[in-house]
Amino acid sequence: MAVRSSGVGASRLLRLCGALLLAVAAAFAVVAFAARDASGQSQDVVPLERAHAHNDYEHDRPLYDALDHGFKSVEADIWLIDGELVVSHDDPQLPTTEKPKGTLESLYLEPLRRQVKANGGSVYRGDPDYFTLLVDIKSEDVATYRALHDELQKYRRMMTTFEKGSVRDGAVTAIVSGNRPRAYMEAQRVRYAAYDGRIPEDLGGNNPQTFVPLVSQNWNNLFTWQGVGPMPEAEREKLHDIVATAHANGQRVRFWATPELPETREAVWRELLAAQVDYINTDNLVALESFLLANDPRPTEPHVYWNDSARGTR
Repeated sequence: MAVRSSGVGASRLLRLCGALLLAVAAAFAVVAFAARDASGQSQDVVPLERAHAHNDYEHDRPLYDALDHGFKSVEADIWLIDGELVVSHDDPQLPTTEKPKGTLESLYLEPLRRQVKANGGSVYRGDPDYFTLLVDIKSEDVATYRALHDELQKYRRMMTTFEKGSVRDGAVTAIVSGNRPRAYMEAQRVRYAAYDGRIPEDLGGNNPQTFVPLVSQNWNNLFTWQGVGPMPEAEREKLHDIVATAHANGQRVRFWATPELPETREAVWRELLAAQVDYINTDNLVALESFLLANDPRPTEPHVYWNDSARGTR
């Protein structure tokens, strides 16, 4: 009897231990999945300061595909339609336009809010620099911007705020491109978005960092080189001068419509990287991520921060 009782007890103990181990393993799996799901981000993603997702909403998973590849800047085109800020490249009211995937709030603002909450106050956990949301206004400038201001105000706890020439740094900095109502924005006492300037007219000079922290231009309006053969020395010097002038004024630099063909884009990216251009524009998330991880000596460090004189507290 004693031996038989001991065998039954041992068997029961083994079953209990096995069940306990399975329960613990399942609990860890649930916690791990929940952590990833809450942040929408794998732990091994490197935040890439130079990575800008052009027309980000055209990817299968707007915002999330860019985050999975470490992008620190995304671009969304918006139209004011019946009081909603609809994300679309073309007018959503045209019959030829593909059905939009959602609004600025559903595709970007609310997911970014969840991301910031899950990651302790930053879009990428532990990342001290802001994430850029470049909003390209496609419809009428003032009406659309006013709707955008109201929408950003709802998310002001995570947004960089501009007030009386100073900056309260937030996890997300919105910058308005496209149809930009400059006079209206300059007259505001409090803004939740900055102004995307143009090169050369908004480069340096009387364009404070707190209003024009970014200057952009179509690559083809300034340069003829498309990545074939060496870059002409005069154009390389011009590129470096533009960046140096912008950085001296606390402005970041971006070019759109840079060559995207696989056989030429890396040559252009190398020149942009060497000149310390702040945002490299691309539609190919995988290619730019791989390039920056292999070639950017300090991929997580921005070239330009907010000026100390303008910066408030986050």
